[in-house]
Amino acid sequence: MKVVLTEFVTLDGVSQGPGSPSEDTSDGFTRGGWLVPHMDELFVQRTSEWLDLADGLLLGRRTYEAFARDWPQITDPDDPFTERMNSLPKYVVTSTLREGSWKPTTILRGDPVQTVGELKARPGRELQIHGSARLGNALLAAGLVDTLRLAVAPTVIGSGRRLLDHPSPPAGLRLVQHEVTVNGVLLLQYEAIGAAPVAEYEGVTAFV
Repeated sequence: MKVVLTEFVTLDGVSQGPGSPSEDTSDGFTRGGWLVPHMDELFVQRTSEWLDLADGLLLGRRTYEAFARDWPQITDPDDPFTERMNSLPKYVVTSTLREGSWKPTTILRGDPVQTVGELKARPGRELQIHGSARLGNALLAAGLVDTLRLAVAPTVIGSGRRLLDHPSPPAGLRLVQHEVTVNGVLLLQYEAIGAAPVAEYEGVTAFV
């Protein structure tokens, strides 16, 4: 399976609490709900299509517990995400949870790089990371992320947990798809290409 990191972020890179002010208030975060005013038909269509490619969800403990609390409570039969989110296999990287309440759930213990590497070797389409920025960072640094999908909201909120805010070696990405919604959300898809390339500019040596 391909490992795909799917994230909603602000222009300043915050991925915490996109869906509501109460979604994730950890570390005193009070600025949640920043994505909702920008959601529109194209955003829902594309992100639903992304989810339809998943054969499993890969989550960290914090995100898993939030999703397990909220998604089973959504009963709208027309919601394009609920049935898939609730029915997909969930794989949780954790050293503290003994079992999962959001079925079907498999607890992954031990080294995340090793356990996710074993999952990645199985046949299938996509193993998608949603939220779980710390886990996504660690797997990107380890070279296990194949694709990065971002929905970038046109807002700057100034605080909160940021995606890709890590001390790991620079990672290279190649843009393969891009689209913009009516409400200004950038829908971006990148492929991981290994280490970030560097070069020295050999043109003009000084700018005046």
